Amino acid sequence: MRMYDVIHKKKDGFALTEAEIQFFVRGVTDGSVPDYQITALLMAICLKGMTPAETTALTLAMANSGDTLDLGGLPGIKVDKHSTGGVGDKTTLVVAPMVAAMGVTVAKMSGRSLGHTGGTVDKLEGIPGFNTGLTMEEFFATVRRTGICLSGQSMSLAPADKKIYALRDATATIESIPLIAASIMSKKIAAGANRILLDVKTGSGSFMKTLDDARGLAKAMVAIGEGAGRKTAALITDMSAPLGFAIGNILEIQEAIAVLRGEGPEDLRHVCVELAAHMLYLAEKGTIEHCRKLAEEAIASGKAPEKFAEVVAAQGGDRAYIDDPERFPKAKTVCVVTAPQSGYIQAMDTEGIGVTALMLGAGREKPDDIIDHTAGLILHAKTADRVEKGQPLATLYTSDEAKADTAREKFLKCFTFSDTPVEKPPLIYCEIT
Repeated sequence: MRMYDVIHKKKDGFALTEAEIQFFVRGVTDGSVPDYQITALLMAICLKGMTPAETTALTLAMANSGDTLDLGGLPGIKVDKHSTGGVGDKTTLVVAPMVAAMGVTVAKMSGRSLGHTGGTVDKLEGIPGFNTGLTMEEFFATVRRTGICLSGQSMSLAPADKKIYALRDATATIESIPLIAASIMSKKIAAGANRILLDVKTGSGSFMKTLDDARGLAKAMVAIGEGAGRKTAALITDMSAPLGFAIGNILEIQEAIAVLRGEGPEDLRHVCVELAAHMLYLAEKGTIEHCRKLAEEAIASGKAPEKFAEVVAAQGGDRAYIDDPERFPKAKTVCVVTAPQSGYIQAMDTEGIGVTALMLGAGREKPDDIIDHTAGLILHAKTADRVEKGQPLATLYTSDEAKADTAREKFLKCFTFSDTPVEKPPLIYCEIT
């Protein structure tokens, strides 16, 4: 078999066989296929697409390109959750403890920030002492002790995806639903959970800007999960505005703690309850209505915030910061941004707001950039809210005063105003099963 023939076949629009896809992924993993041939096939896939069978075969080959976790020794049904990324999306910090508090095993591996979107691992590392770089032995020991673990992704899981993703990022082949679906699901399948819930974001702050694209991605990933023998479902949720009010690592940790305590923004709480309910449903804890009640009970009873504090302590973090979030360090520079005019907020450039947080130091422009965990912003108004000229829109936080001025200019360009009332978009559009 020659890589030239595989590329030529896909370039002409034909479906690749499972053997051809496995040959390609083996070559990516062991280095026998050079980068220029990998990128040629990626471009052909981007232009010609893949059938569901091809996409499943690519996903499974990537999942099996490195280590795979066997969670069979852990109790009960193991449920994983993945979000396709957004601005202010701290749902894992809330949902994972909620579900674990109700007796479901959550062995979770998360990623770091990517472009304008925040990363769960970066947020958790804002907690003093918290260790996200666990060995496999530490990972399993934590789950057995607490029923939950929130770890960084092992470099040995789906190594083919790491190589392919880096080349996609550099060759304008990111926006391909088969490649996105295979990238996400290969890591989820390699991570070993029995059941998978996908939170597919749509809107200006997501990678899937339209509802149709989000549906297409959700359907592709659900089909892959089911094809791999994992019961899988997806919720399509809104990202036309940031989720919650806090954007930035420590700020989001504090907001997540507030929601776990039954406080915090209503939009974030609503989405988290729905995600938790669907995870509990996948874990066979009852009807979806009963599972919503369980999710609410996790918060009302105090079990969810205690579970979060428990896993923080188990992974080396100082739980005193969870018990008293005011202990977290604060940014040196604080800047209030006010509304330039009166009116209703018609729309928000949510990706631009994410970039604003990045400019303040909350994210990375390059992989080796150091994150300022105190940096970020807190919104005071969102889509459909009425504001008066001079009213605070947001408070910016950074350790570098020079960054505040440029970030402020960027932030103000992210708002469109209307003289007439505006309808809020739905928080949850639909479920894909």
